[in-house]
Amino acid sequence: MDNSIYQNPLISRYASRAMSENFSDEKRFKLWRKLWIALAEAEMELGLNISQSQVDEMKKYADDINFEQAEKYEREVRHDVMAHVHAFGDQAKSAMPIIHLGATSCYVDCNSELIILWDALEIIKAKLVNVIDKLSRFALKYRHLPTLGFTHLQPAQLTTVGKRATLWLQDLTMDYNNLVNLQNSFKLRGVKGTTGTQASFMELFCGDESKVKELEKRVVAKLGFDKVYGVTGQTYPRKFDYNVLCVLSQIAQSAYKFSNDIRILQNMKEIEEPFEKSQIGSSAMAYKRNPMRSERIGSLARFVVSLPMNSAITASTQWFERTLDDSANRRIVNAQAFLALDGILNIYMNVCENLVVYDKIIAKHIAAELPFMATENIMMECVKAGGNRQELHEKIRVLSMQAGKNVKELGKENNLIDLIKADSAFAPVHDKLDEILDAKKFTGRAASQTEEFIQNEVEPILKQNSELLGQKGDVRV
Repeated sequence: MDNSIYQNPLISRYASRAMSENFSDEKRFKLWRKLWIALAEAEMELGLNISQSQVDEMKKYADDINFEQAEKYEREVRHDVMAHVHAFGDQAKSAMPIIHLGATSCYVDCNSELIILWDALEIIKAKLVNVIDKLSRFALKYRHLPTLGFTHLQPAQLTTVGKRATLWLQDLTMDYNNLVNLQNSFKLRGVKGTTGTQASFMELFCGDESKVKELEKRVVAKLGFDKVYGVTGQTYPRKFDYNVLCVLSQIAQSAYKFSNDIRILQNMKEIEEPFEKSQIGSSAMAYKRNPMRSERIGSLARFVVSLPMNSAITASTQWFERTLDDSANRRIVNAQAFLALDGILNIYMNVCENLVVYDKIIAKHIAAELPFMATENIMMECVKAGGNRQELHEKIRVLSMQAGKNVKELGKENNLIDLIKADSAFAPVHDKLDEILDAKKFTGRAASQTEEFIQNEVEPILKQNSELLGQKGDVRV
């Protein structure tokens, strides 16, 4: 690494090698050659004056990119596609006259970019499915463990640790479905010519529309796809980039929400992200266990969430059949969105694999709040035994205020139950208080909901993608 110049931290610190390679020049230029070969081969099959030996020579150098020669040509001609046409022709000499025949630069640019986006979506899908798998295991393991629920970040009715995890899971299953819907509508640009009219190919095939249509069909099939945009300008619709970044943004939003919840729970000492033996939480405060993984998820997620607007502006400002002010922008935005989200999901997996639950702290927090929540149950039991509901309500109110003062003003434990035990009006429940205060009785259907949700909505996703499971989360630095 050259430490004297800026290094993109998405490459050096966060993204996986697989995602970094996916957006590499090597992959892009190999795809260009694959596209040129597919075009030449299909044109030959449909009767143009192209020989098998020319196609074979192109195939011989398909993966042997002469980068230095291409860079030299680009410095001269200031055109990356033509630079690579000449560099390819220097190797496949017999094929030089027919490389890129009838095509525009966007034939290789757009189709290769779409294939790269498809492969990137596949990487993201695999990691997303693995996060779902790990979270679902966590949810099932802790589906019965009561914990304080919160609304407005204030203690509310109880839920369970597992049920809370299904809220994170539900966000991710929605994201998964959005990603799959995007993939189901995926199309290549195809073989459309300079302004999308296929005029150059009509000229090559002497006005035979059927052969031009068949050419596009064959080229796309050779690339492993079956759908193309029915109409285009010079490029594929830039609105597709926006759709892609919206899906990535939604996954980032889900990860951000998860990371914030974990950070708050770690502050409460209820749940903690993994902390390694030699890890340092603070350079000054040696005792600290900062939630750096969750903080990093949030930090990267904020970046990804912000990017769809950039693509929206690009899609909005394309003039007529195309304008080139999208190019430099998209080289940055599309790749970095995927690299950042890849890093997010790597960390998300790592955190889910190693979450630590402190059930005694959770129980302690429940004990501090449950007496207030149980007052309705206590009052109803006393009414059943012949008490006056209105008088009991007033007594509960007064005792609750005393207990609240004991907690907030004096810094002591919640003593509401002791106050109730000392009041004869509640004598009918004095021997039932432990039963009434069983936290599991206050979680409703949380455990059942967790089981049903995972069975009905999560397991089908995991079953459908079973071959993708088994990935491990990686925190590089």
